[in-house]
Amino acid sequence: MPNQTEVVYGGKSTDGTKIVSLKDKLLKPALTSQYEVKIPVGAGNLNTLLKQYAPSTAEQQTLNISCSEASLPGSSIATFELKNDFTGVTERYAHRRMYDDRIDFTFYVESDGYLPIRFFEGWMRFVTGESGPRADGSEIGLKDIGYHYRMNYPKEYRCEGLKIIKFEKNRRNSLEYEFIGAYPISVSAMPVSYDSSSLLKCSVSMTYLRYVITDVNAATQQPKTSTTAQKPDQENTQPPPVAQEKASDIQSTAGRDPDGNIVSGNIDSATGEGPRVIRTEEDLYSPDTKVGDKVVGPLAKELQDFARGN
Repeated sequence: MPNQTEVVYGGKSTDGTKIVSLKDKLLKPALTSQYEVKIPVGAGNLNTLLKQYAPSTAEQQTLNISCSEASLPGSSIATFELKNDFTGVTERYAHRRMYDDRIDFTFYVESDGYLPIRFFEGWMRFVTGESGPRADGSEIGLKDIGYHYRMNYPKEYRCEGLKIIKFEKNRRNSLEYEFIGAYPISVSAMPVSYDSSSLLKCSVSMTYLRYVITDVNAATQQPKTSTTAQKPDQENTQPPPVAQEKASDIQSTAGRDPDGNIVSGNIDSATGEGPRVIRTEEDLYSPDTKVGDKVVGPLAKELQDFARGN
């Protein structure tokens, strides 16, 4: 096949694709553990009711981050068949987009106030008209034998703003799913027992009319590291150093000291000075004494005997 890509490890493919580029595309998968859920508190009478359970922004954020599991929604296209327009051909034409009938959330239940349970149970009571003022003006209690209820209108209990945001660590690319006309339809049973303790979780199913993807951010390319040498911040305008006109050349040779005695040692060709001759201890401890000076006379013999341990 002419368009088939054949990967060669350690080199290039037949179509010139580098292994490094394949790694960048295939070895950076999206992770399921990086998402965010935003639960709305509705408007009107629904907002007044739900604010009893999550009155502050901090408590609403607590409810959002306590969502341990969620699912990105799906949809399908409904079609109808058309036969016999062409011999042996069955055609399918789209006529409707079908959305999933519900979306499931799982919340960790904190021990301070059982916020997820109270929040969604209160919302479902509002849907069925069990809480708040009754439309018929009666005052029948929830525990009365003759208790009955009447559903609220959909515009009262549906709300906007339910969102699931899928993102990655670098936050350069994200998908934001917003659900239109959402409200809870069930709270799953939560078993408790005297066996070994585990985390209490509240599973909630919510229905909605449809969803829209409201935010798609294109990934930005990271700057690549340049392998070429970088230019200096400032150009060097100083002239190069000039060689000394009369440089010293230290030579090891024989010469005469200032008193006319023949000595051997290092002689500076620039100054013509030879090594000093040290005869006494005062000359030895003089600040002018340096490496290469000549020790003569009884002092030299005394130092040699000292070195031999005599």
